[in-house]
Amino acid sequence: MEVARVDGRTLNQLRPLTCSRNVLNRAHGSARWSQGDTIVLAAVYGPKAGTRKDENPEKASVEVIWKPKSGLIGKEERECEMILRRTLQSICLRTVNPNTTTSIILQVINDDGSLLPCAINAATAALVDAGIPLKHLAVAIACGIEERGSVLLDPTKLEEQKMDAFSCLVFPNSVLSIRPEASPQVEGEKTEHGIITSVNRGVMSVDSYLQCLERGRSASSKISDFLRRSLQSRVPNDS
Repeated sequence: MEVARVDGRTLNQLRPLTCSRNVLNRAHGSARWSQGDTIVLAAVYGPKAGTRKDENPEKASVEVIWKPKSGLIGKEERECEMILRRTLQSICLRTVNPNTTTSIILQVINDDGSLLPCAINAATAALVDAGIPLKHLAVAIACGIEERGSVLLDPTKLEEQKMDAFSCLVFPNSVLSIRPEASPQVEGEKTEHGIITSVNRGVMSVDSYLQCLERGRSASSKISDFLRRSLQSRVPNDS
């Protein structure tokens, strides 16, 4: 029998998910994503003409700007920007709009743990809302290893502070059940396999990491199902 966590969840249980799209009038696409009390607002602007000097003009580029809830951006936030940029560039069809830049701004509303996965999920939903051409979706989940060696899914801030190791895993997923007219920007007819991004902090054994992968992949299917339903729903002011 699994031991209940402080908030009453089992080890494999996710916090409640919510997603709202088209929440910012001036952005080309936007989404507000929450996992429990962790909330991130994502805004997409572009594609706009031109890329940075160090970018290939024959492909579209992605720019990520991270805005913390308070204070100045630091080393940790810069690292999140880099991880997000690499992750999101990998899912975009960058040959469709060459020599353009799409800017994604992530505003942290509240951080109660698993912040980076929450931001990735918010950014993915905002990209879909903006109609940016995608190879597939990115579905992110956090796993933590506690002192007893148990794997906890979607840890809270308090749980993260007590963990020996932490892993952010991003899996590719296409959306079969979305009507073509509802989401023409998502390419593909089959769910993708493999992993897009894996970010680990702390020290964990190979067995523990493989357990995180197994648990994370299983949980990502639940997030994918939720994302499908969110992308199918149409808010009143959608075009």
